[in-house]
Formats: sequence, structure tokens, C-alpha cells
Amino acid sequence: MITRRRAGLAATALATLALTAACGTSGNQSAGTPTTDTVQPAGQGTSDYGSSGSGQGDDPYGGQAGGDSGKAPQAGPSAGTLALHQDAKLGPIVADAKGMTLYRFDKDTAKPPKSNCSGSCATAWPPVPADGATAPAGIAKSALGSVTRADGTKQLTIGGWPAYRYAKDTQPGDTKGQGVGGTWNALTAEGKKAVAQEPADVSVQNQPELGDILVDGKGLTLYRFNKDSAWPMKFGCNDACLDTWKPAKPADRSKLKGIPSKLISTVTRPDGLRQLAVDCWPVYTFTGDKQPGDINGQGKMGLWFAVSKDGKKITSTPTG
Repeated sequence: MITRRRAGLAATALATLALTAACGTSGNQSAGTPTTDTVQPAGQGTSDYGSSGSGQGDDPYGGQAGGDSGKAPQAGPSAGTLALHQDAKLGPIVADAKGMTLYRFDKDTAKPPKSNCSGSCATAWPPVPADGATAPAGIAKSALGSVTRADGTKQLTIGGWPAYRYAKDTQPGDTKGQGVGGTWNALTAEGKKAVAQEPADVSVQNQPELGDILVDGKGLTLYRFNKDSAWPMKFGCNDACLDTWKPAKPADRSKLKGIPSKLISTVTRPDGLRQLAVDCWPVYTFTGDKQPGDINGQGKMGLWFAVSKDGKKITSTPTG
């Protein structure tokens, strides 16, 4: 039993040594094991946006069947500070301050912005008021606008597209409106239609201030630390530093999006923890980042920097 254990430890040591040596070349390979990050809804609670309905007799808009009452729908609550929610199937999508998904309608137009959803449609899909809506770090401020509806109210637009909630979404993180009638889709940060995609352990996300940056499976920004070293391998973030900067989980190289697999590897820290490395640099997430697009760690102490899609550190300073 002791002999087997020693043999196993020796094999592990040899594998780690081989990986470290590989990071001194351009053709490093990953020793990472597949990991899967499961994204849960942002929270629970009842909806302020209408009944969930029975799902029977729905009209093409996803609402209950019936004629147009001729009355303007009751104005929904302000969206507040928008958020980017990392959906397990759709990737980062726009939500309001309460975590309720925002949608766009294919029969609307963005240039110029115009809403073609009124009457019973607007009951099933309440328009989001423009007043009070602000952009988080992951959405460009210039992407937000407004359009005046036929009833005189101003509706929020994202990338020119009028934004709606869905009455059957009852909890934060719900996306029951996705694909309804073949014309409704969750909104991306740029105002595009969210589409189903394969989950990625590491992917590229466009951040309004920094451009294309690398993010983990939860959409959080990946950072590298100037006091680390890629070759020879050195870890400058230890002990109390790790309370704030969390070593990123190893990635499955078959689950990458927008980044060459040759840049992805796994390193073993002195405490035995396995950590994701990009271009042989250990990478971390910042506890001060709460949602996709956050870059609160950028430039911290002049030592922490987001990583570009080619594995280089990004030294731009956020204007905010």
C-alpha cells in the first residue's frame, strides 16, 4: 500500500514538472481536468410584472388569448441599474436591477427605434420604462436610449431595440420568454439577440472600456498579477492575498471560446491547488467583481490587470 502511494506521488510530481517545463515553450499543453460551472438564478421571490399564466390558449405574443382592450398597459417599474446575468445556456444577458430578464421583439425596429408591441402584446410583454435606467460596467452607456411609444410613454432601448419584460418570468434569472413565437429573445449587452451556446470554461467578452477580455465560466474577468512569474514559475499571491484574489479553476481545453487552446494550461500552486494559466501566467478572479463585465480589479495597486484574447495583460485604465 505504501509502495503504491509513493509511486502515485512520484507520478504526480513528474507530471507537474513536465507541465512547468512546457510553460517555458510556445507549445505548452494543459493538464487541466474538465470543470463545469453551474449558474443558478440570481435569487427567488415573486414577480412585480404580472401573473405567470396557465400557458394554455396563448396568443402569438406569449400572453393569454383575447382581444385588445384598447387600454394602455400599466407602466412597469423602473429597470434601475441594469445587470448582466450569466445564463447557463445563453451566456451574458441583460436583466433589470431585480434580476428579471429583458427581451427584444423581432417585429420592432432599431434604426429608427420603434415599438410594434401594444395592447394585449404589451400586457404579456410589459415595456420597460426608460426613466431611471442606468448601465453597469458591462454595458456601454451609449447603448442605452429611449423611444416614445404611441401612448406617449418613453420606453428603454438597448442598442436601439425597445426592451421588455415577460409576464411569465416570475423569478430573477427566468428566461421563459426566450424564443416565444420565434420572435422574442433575451437581450445582450449590445442589444443583439441572445442565442443558445455551448458553455465555455474560458471565453472572450467585449468590455466597453477595455475591449476584448478573457472571462471564466461564470463570465467574470480574469486577471494576472505582476508579482507572479510565468518562467520560472513563481506565485506572488499567497496567504491573505488569496482572500481577495481567487485562483481561477482549471479549464477543459475542449470548452474554450475565442482563445487558442495552446494558450491555456494548468499550474499547481505550492499548496497543491491547481490553477488556470493563460500563456503560462496564473490567472485569478477578483472578489470585488459581482457580474459579467465588472472590472473593479483592473489596475489595482498597479499590479493587477485583465487579460486580452492573445494572453497579454491589458494596462488600460477604466475611466469610471
